[in-house]
Amino acid sequence: MGVDQLPRAGVLLREWRLRRKLSQLELALRADTSSRHLSCVETGRARPSQEMVLRLAHHLDVPLRERNSLLMAAGYAPVYRERPLEGEDMRAVRSAVGMLLTGHEPYPAVVVDRLWNVVRANRGMDVLLGAAPAELMAPVPNVMRLALHPQGLPAHAVGYGEVRAYLLGGLLQQVRNTGDARLRALYDEVSGYEVPDGEVPSPPRERVPREAVLPMRFRTPHGELAMFSTIATFGAPADVTLSELAVELFFPMDQHTARVLRESAAEGAGHNVPPLREESGEPR
Repeated sequence: MGVDQLPRAGVLLREWRLRRKLSQLELALRADTSSRHLSCVETGRARPSQEMVLRLAHHLDVPLRERNSLLMAAGYAPVYRERPLEGEDMRAVRSAVGMLLTGHEPYPAVVVDRLWNVVRANRGMDVLLGAAPAELMAPVPNVMRLALHPQGLPAHAVGYGEVRAYLLGGLLQQVRNTGDARLRALYDEVSGYEVPDGEVPSPPRERVPREAVLPMRFRTPHGELAMFSTIATFGAPADVTLSELAVELFFPMDQHTARVLRESAAEGAGHNVPPLREESGEPR
């Protein structure tokens, strides 16, 4: 191990501690160590054990991908595997995802990775994505681009300003929590999109809406549709790929929307979203 690796591991740990707004004493108490030892680790005067790196990463809520980076910076091998979704040992995961998406029909549902790229979607998503321009669907649809690009959702949205501010606020918080440079690049891109005529851009915010949930309203050939969504993740994942998957489930907010979604499913509209894609190396 090179002498420059010890300081690098300490610098990364300090960055995560500051990102979580914890003092050395607070983190040391949580991790059952001394603030003096933690200080020595952060400054490179002491090499943390593998167990200590994992313990500190756990109490700092570091994502699994970055935990592997911390381990390698400290001179240890990664402990969290990154299995391709199409691999044999992920068969049960694919089955669970398929059951969840199919079971949610006729309502829309989509699986995304950590960068909000679409991994898989059910037939109900055709209602939301059927009118999306080809350039936003290739090479891989991205939920944030589709939801914020002026030729995507905003072209059909009602009251878009509130939704835009909420989406950008959530994405910015994700950037701050993870320190992910690629997420930051995505935020910089989508926050720079022009807003449709008649809409006033609002700064990113996480303000709680007046309603119980923030509604998303769309103008469609079937009239105005109103939905809200919830996001589900896998509990206690020990695989990098699995830890970065999220399932967004959309629900109708009124009887008209529910009826349109049921009728659209009965018509068997063409599937506009690619199936589960094979991961190879770093997700896009």
